Amino acid sequence: METRTAAGVRFWVLLGLVSRFAGLKDDGGGWYGESDFRLEDEGPCNLDVLDASELSHQQFLDRYAFSRPLVLRGLTDNTRFRLLCSRSSLLRDYGSRRVKLSTANTHSYRKVEVPFQEYVDVHLRPQSADALGSDTLYFFGDNNFTEWQSLFQQYEPPPYVLPHTSGAYSFGIAGAGTGVPFHWHGAGFSEVIYGRKRWFLYPPESRPHFHPNRTTLSWLTETYPHLPEDEAPLECTIRPGEVLFFPDRWWHATLNLDTSVFISTFLG
Repeated sequence: METRTAAGVRFWVLLGLVSRFAGLKDDGGGWYGESDFRLEDEGPCNLDVLDASELSHQQFLDRYAFSRPLVLRGLTDNTRFRLLCSRSSLLRDYGSRRVKLSTANTHSYRKVEVPFQEYVDVHLRPQSADALGSDTLYFFGDNNFTEWQSLFQQYEPPPYVLPHTSGAYSFGIAGAGTGVPFHWHGAGFSEVIYGRKRWFLYPPESRPHFHPNRTTLSWLTETYPHLPEDEAPLECTIRPGEVLFFPDRWWHATLNLDTSVFISTFLG
């Protein structure tokens, strides 16, 4: 079995590689092409991965909702929503709308507002490994539901629900190598619309070792390869059409392997 140290070396070897086949079967909604920077190492997946037809709502509540994360396939059909989230469609419909960007660190207090067109043209770019979270502007959450309502109305949320909760959407678009470092909050679902997103998770009682102003990419390259076996995270890379569920108060960090479009449903 490959060690995480070896995996870290392999990550660096693959870090700058361009996927020759990007865009041949899927144009990525116009968000990335053959020459764009992408991270190739998807890492292992040690979460349960199930087809939604294999898991009833009651089984979800009994086995996962309050105890462990999982990845579900075929849970929703968001074909129409996906088309509306293409680069050309979003710029046409929302290019002049102002969006609120957050710094990509665990304590994201600084906010910057820019037109969506400016975010795509100027800020949507790959993340360098040595950048600090406070220097990285990230578009995720802080969506004005009224202004984006026509888009969100086309989204089919996960049908599984938790007792006494309702869902709130957070929509995001981010470049390859970006992500949110370790943090925790209430339970939720996360679906990738375009691109790939790698997740790292720890249960509430196992606080991960990380610097709050260092990015997920720097944690992956500097800390992850040297973790003892008993401190390894649960992890998985999810792709378009897949949905990851995380329970309440679970630590999690994300890393976008491509320029990615994604939406989360937070249960509160």
